[in-house]
Amino acid sequence: MTKLANVVGVILAVLALASGGASAQSGTNGEPSSIRANVEYLASDELEGRFTGSEGIRKAADRIIAELEAIGAGPLPGVGDFRLPFEYTGSARDGGSTLALETADGQSRDFADSVRGLSFSESTTASGPLVFAGYGLVIPETDGFSYDSFATLDVADKIVLVLRYFPEDSEGDLRALFSRYSDLRFKAAALRQRGALGMVVVTGPRSPGAGRLVRMTADAAVADSGIAAVSVTGEVADALFERVPDRTLEDAQRELDDGNPHVAGFEIPVEATVDARVSRERRTGYNVVGYLPPTAAEPHDEPYVALGAHYDHLGRGESGSLAGADAAGEVHNGADDNASGVAAVLAAGAELAARDRARGVVLAFWSGEEIGLLGSAEFARNGPLPMDEVAAYVNFDMVGRMRDNALTAQGLGSSSVWPGLVDEVNGAFGFDLQRVTDPYLPTDSISFIEADVPSLALFTGSHPDYHRPSDDTDTINFPDLERTARYGAAVAARLVDEPAPPDFVAVERTAQPGRAMTRITTGTIPDYGAEIEGLRLSGVMAGGPAARAGLEAGDIIVEMAGVTVGNIYDYMGALDLLKADEPSAVVFMRDGERRETQLVPVARD
Repeated sequence: MTKLANVVGVILAVLALASGGASAQSGTNGEPSSIRANVEYLASDELEGRFTGSEGIRKAADRIIAELEAIGAGPLPGVGDFRLPFEYTGSARDGGSTLALETADGQSRDFADSVRGLSFSESTTASGPLVFAGYGLVIPETDGFSYDSFATLDVADKIVLVLRYFPEDSEGDLRALFSRYSDLRFKAAALRQRGALGMVVVTGPRSPGAGRLVRMTADAAVADSGIAAVSVTGEVADALFERVPDRTLEDAQRELDDGNPHVAGFEIPVEATVDARVSRERRTGYNVVGYLPPTAAEPHDEPYVALGAHYDHLGRGESGSLAGADAAGEVHNGADDNASGVAAVLAAGAELAARDRARGVVLAFWSGEEIGLLGSAEFARNGPLPMDEVAAYVNFDMVGRMRDNALTAQGLGSSSVWPGLVDEVNGAFGFDLQRVTDPYLPTDSISFIEADVPSLALFTGSHPDYHRPSDDTDTINFPDLERTARYGAAVAARLVDEPAPPDFVAVERTAQPGRAMTRITTGTIPDYGAEIEGLRLSGVMAGGPAARAGLEAGDIIVEMAGVTVGNIYDYMGALDLLKADEPSAVVFMRDGERRETQLVPVARD
């Protein structure tokens, strides 16, 4: 096919996509649907938020497969189906966990309703003497400071009571350090390594959410931790401390809260039996993957270029919802996140199907992204396609809410090719291109980065509807979504044509791995596409702490909690230093003017 014919083919494909039937039915008369029609169907109430493993996501997969067939794609070579299964833990619920106490003089007491298994607990019964180990933290030496709650405490063959979170009165760098090691899973692992039989967690009276049980989460990618682990209410912990002479739980927490590493735990004279009952449901999720084979007689080396988007969302807010209690149970349609990305990949695939290809094109749609990047990770690690044969990956996630002509190209540091390529392609589109070098992103491209595949991620910005029921079709900027799809197709076309595949550049990871979710919320919406000095806000949550502090979209936070904020990682570190309901100074830039306000964070549920 001549170059002129290629251009004509692309133009015809684009016109077909832009004017395709508005029906929400898949592949009407065997023709591809329009971007609008695909978003409208995927984000309709009928699909109930496309939660991984649900009937709604099965319908979404049916739609995607029909669209793939309409553009002429088939399954991957050697694979007989568009659907590629993977196993995961779909849910975890308490199956009736209890705690029983028996004293030396034969008195006993049982607790049931005020006890809840932790989602990573082993379902087992464990009995032993009870000891209190403070916050249960183990921190290796960092800048001359170390902390070990078990340094002078023998926990082998015992049940261990620990406080949730970390010392409440700690400040500055020490507070940030504590936060990074405070995940309950880390605490359980430290106990198991020291021979403990069980862990009992209480949210202390001086902590956010004092006395509340720990919520169960899906822990979709992980089995149990090998230890019986439950949370108890403050009333149960108070009952345990009735056996401690002259000291309440609040007294004990206060002694620990300045972060002094020499405050030791102690035995509580009672025999405890933890019966942790956690029910996990193993489920099967499905990636949907189509393939356009090369048309060249001799395909280039590394013969695959992959384009992808996740097609799952939050269902009725089962996991990751940022909606308030008044919206609990409402359908989260996920029009931007990520019906927009799915529609863009299908549109880009139609363009690529209409042209000659020196490499094959993989069109991938991931499930399980919202509960841990499960689908893309499984594909990259154990899928039918060798990762060393993938020349590059282009990800589309939240590409439907473009504002001010700004398109963000993320992950540019993963190949020396990306900076020049995204600019050259943009010459025909004229986007205000926002460039982000960091490839370690909270989206599916990281699964390919970890497999040493050069990966580019397209993104049009965060917004107040993120992970809320209000992320609906009527908020989508369809003209610019179509432009973004064409831009992605043009980038992919260059990757398909170039004889030499992009090189992979390993980028040092600067984010702290494994840090716990912050316990507070500020109501800010970071602009992840801005590579500037500071953290620019793409918005603030209505009625939230940032809004009450007078912060607005476009403001650039340069200092918070006394910490200089140069990027998103500095900002996340500063969040560790904030305390619920306590004001903190925030310095920000607005229209070139340096300003300051007081922000009062609130506890996250």
